[in-house]
Parts: sequence; structure tokens; C-alpha cells
Amino acid sequence: MPANLTPDYRKAEEAYRSAREPTEKLEHLKEMLRTIPKHKGTDHLQGDIKKKIKELTEELAGPKKGAQRKGPVHVLRREGAAQIALLGPPNAGKSALHQRLTGSRTDVGPYPYTTKEPIPGMLPHEDVLFQIVDLPPVSTEYFEGWIANTLQPADGAIIVLDLTDPACAENLAAIVERLREKKIELHGWWPGHRGPRPVPPPVIGPDGEEVIEDPFRIEIPTLLVASKSDLSPDAADELQVLQELVGTDFPTLLASAETGEGCDAIGPFLFKGLEVIRAYSKSPGKPPEMDRPFTLRRGQTVHDVASQVHKDIAAALRYARVWGTQVYPGQQVGPDHPLADKDVVELHTR
Repeated sequence: MPANLTPDYRKAEEAYRSAREPTEKLEHLKEMLRTIPKHKGTDHLQGDIKKKIKELTEELAGPKKGAQRKGPVHVLRREGAAQIALLGPPNAGKSALHQRLTGSRTDVGPYPYTTKEPIPGMLPHEDVLFQIVDLPPVSTEYFEGWIANTLQPADGAIIVLDLTDPACAENLAAIVERLREKKIELHGWWPGHRGPRPVPPPVIGPDGEEVIEDPFRIEIPTLLVASKSDLSPDAADELQVLQELVGTDFPTLLASAETGEGCDAIGPFLFKGLEVIRAYSKSPGKPPEMDRPFTLRRGQTVHDVASQVHKDIAAALRYARVWGTQVYPGQQVGPDHPLADKDVVELHTR
């Protein structure tokens, strides 16, 4: 039976896939369930949506009364401009790079599987911070099942490889395949570097009907970093050959955790690739607060800034005055006005 998914359902699904906060995801899941056509062809998908709603509701509710949370927390709340997952095989120099980038106290040792739990750290770039989460290694033989859940809120990923390891091609293929098995697709399309990602054509099944894609798969833009580039003089060429062998198209950077060479390119890459913009708040009659920007994505609006300030301010927002490169000084704009990087915003409520 054809699914006949409606535009309202597809809009809700796209919003769910773009959301990062659990409360937003839950809201969009409920809208997906409300708008999905109710017939036999969507029974399985309806069941999956209901299961996800139940899981998210329980997650947001926290432990039951009298119960204690057991074990470490594997899903980290996003902080800063974006959350970036650090992936790699054993002994690739991943934790050393994390320490170099963030100043974290993550364990670094000359033996595999040093990292046991997700370790967050903050990478500074100009006046914003990126949250870099060091994860346990991924290989054909070793994979912590909870990593798939940890990647749920990630905005991007960095795969760290040691090009001096003869098995680096097998290591890269293992990471891509192990995560694909968990419905996590790593791809090389960063919108700020390559523009909007093309929408793939619909998949048509043997019966001539459109195949319903799994709305719960995760697609994460990924950067490939050679972590010990100081030990490999032909690292750039080796990365190109490596990707041709594995069939990936990740953008690449060369970096050395030992010397720091190349590490200062990662922050600018993430900033541009994720299309991060900054907005600075201003109270009427006072100078703007230029030391604490709100971070957004290109295309987000005045209303999105108000939502970060407080939900009540967003609900009562009437208009804003904006100073920036694409408006005249103090121009009055509506809540839906898209912002540019380094805009100063003065919010006015009812």
C-alpha cells in the first residue's frame, strides 16, 4: 500500500531531523504522529514514532521517584556553538588531539582503549566555543553500543586517523560501517563549504511505490583529520588515496597534537562549515554586550535570539532594532528577520 505521506508530515519529519534538543524532538515527533496518514502502509512507521515518543518522554521525565541513576551519562547536553564528536580507531592520537584543542584532562596513553566514557571539552574560536566530545575508539573488534545514542545531538564529527598505521584504510572503513549499522551516516557535506546538500530523489520499490525512508537515521557532516601529520611527509596525498580506497568524500585537515601544527585550522573550519553566526544583545539606551554572543545558524531570526534569552520574551516579542552590515543602524525589523554574523539586536516586547 502506498504511504502517501503528506506535506505536513514531511515538514514535521524534517523539523525532527534538524532538532537537537530533546524537548524539540518530542514536539516534532508528536506532530509527525498527528499528521501521518493512518493506514496499513504506515503501521510500522507509526509504531516506531510511538516508541520514540515513549523513550523521549521517559528521558525528559528523569529517574522515577525513589530511583537512582545508574552508571555514567552517555548523552551530553550540547554547549557552545555546536557539539562535535571525536571519533577514531585505537591509538590514533584522538585523545591527544582533544587535549591539544580543548585543554582537557582526558587520559592519554600509548595503549588502546584509554578513553572509556564521553569526555567533553571546549574549543575556542574567536569569541565562540565548540564542544568537542572525545569518544571511545571504534574498530571492527570494538564498539561501545551507547556511542550511537551519544551521537544523537551531534552537529558534526571529526574522524582522527594515524596515517603511519598500515591499517588506516581498514580503520576508516570500520568506523563508517559500524556507525552505518546503527543508522548513523557520516558524510562530507558541510553546508558552509559546499552549499545546501542536494535532496536525493525518492527511492522507488519493486512495486512502483515510493519507499518510506527511516526518519530516525542520523546524518552527520564529518571532517577527516590526520593526527600525526608531522610523522608523515606525504600526508595530504595519502589522505586522498585513502578516501579513494574507502569510498568516502570527507574534507581533510592535517594536524599534529604533538607540535600543534594545523590545530588552529579546525575552529575556523567548523565555524564556516556549520554556518555559525553571532548575535550580540543590547538593552535600550545601553551599549551592546559584545563579550557574550548568542550563537545561531545562518537563516535563523530575531525570534531565535529571543528564544535563547527566555521563552517568555520570545512569546511577547513585537519587534527588534538591529545594527549590522545588512541593515541601516538601528533598523526596526520583525521577529522573522534573518540575522547576519555580528548583528547587534535590541529586543522589544509587548
